[in-house]
Order: sequence, then structure tokens, then C-alpha cells
Amino acid sequence: MIFSNANKSISLIDRFLNLVDESVITFKEGVKNYLYNSTESFKNNLQHLAKLELESDSIRKEIEHTLYTQSLMPQLRGDIMKLLEEMDNIIDLSKKNLFQFDVEMPLIPSSLINDFLKLAQISASAAESVIPAAKSYFNDPSSVNDKIHRVYFYEKETDVLADMIRRKVFREMPELKLAEKFHLRYFTLHIENISDNAEKVADLLTIMAIKRMV
Repeated sequence: MIFSNANKSISLIDRFLNLVDESVITFKEGVKNYLYNSTESFKNNLQHLAKLELESDSIRKEIEHTLYTQSLMPQLRGDIMKLLEEMDNIIDLSKKNLFQFDVEMPLIPSSLINDFLKLAQISASAAESVIPAAKSYFNDPSSVNDKIHRVYFYEKETDVLADMIRRKVFREMPELKLAEKFHLRYFTLHIENISDNAEKVADLLTIMAIKRMV
């Protein structure tokens, strides 16, 4: 592990990244439970995401405090804090988006359940793929680019599938009211946001890794 004089910070960052990973998994499971009307499990997913958000916020503040008060990694500190901010956005989006399902209760036609489930899984995969890339930045920055290609792959797949769902909704489902179609479109965008934010993290990691190696 690099930064031998900053083991505490590295350990905290690792815990933080694990929470990001757990939040994405919980989001994915939450969408699945909503689609299949597993009400109790869905509520548990919501509660768990709320706890993960609180815990991640606490750890992020502890990381920031440790980095600044102990003057650790001053040349990298700004980049690291930006990375944590973008990773934290993934947790926030996971929670907010799942809570939107709870608040607005979108009616997902049975013919679209598998499509929405797959969309959530692929979008979540983009976010899950950015975790090992972020960890590699601290262990082996030269391997970051080898890992983030999965993020871009899943982000593109998410866009393709989301567009397919929207086309199906607006062109092949005349039985739906226009308001229902707009609602479904809205929720495809919610799910897409997870992979979009993962792409932002991947872009940031690419720049950070280059700066580490020059």
C-alpha cells in the first residue's frame, strides 16, 4: 500500500468505498423488490440506504479531518477530496432515486418489469465497476485505466437500454396515458443517473492517475 505514513486515511477511504459499493447493491435490490411488490424488503432497502448515507457522511468528514489536521498527502489532498465527493454522490443518488419510487409509486406495466430490472442492474454495474478502479488509485495507479473500461461499457449499455424502454413506452404502448408515459420516462432517467455519475468518477480517476504517474 502506498502512503505508508497515512495508513489510517487509506483505511478510512477503503471503508468509505465499501459503503458506496453497498449502497449501489442496495439500490439494485430495492428496485427489484419494488418491481416485484416485495413491500417489506423494499422498506428495509430504504432504511438501509438511509443508514449508509449517514455512515458515509461521517466517515467522509473523518477522512477530511485526518487529511488536513495531520497534513497528509498535501499534493494529492484536493484530488482525493474531489474523488470522495463524486463517490458520495453515488450514495446520495442511490438513496434519493429509491426514495422517489417510494414517494411517487410509478406504475410499471408487467411487460416492462424485466426491462426496468435489467436497466437497474446495468446502471448499478457501472457504479460497482468504479469501486476497484478507485481502490487501485491508492494501490497501483497504473492499473486504473485497465479497470475503468467496464464503467464506460456499462454506462453506454445503460443509455442504449433506457432509450429502448422510452421508445417502447411512447411508440408501442398506446394503452398508456401520456402522463403515465412521462412518468416512466422520468424513472428511466432516475436509474440512468447512477451510471452517469459513475462515468464522472471514471473521468476524474483517469486524470488523477495520470497526475500520479507524471
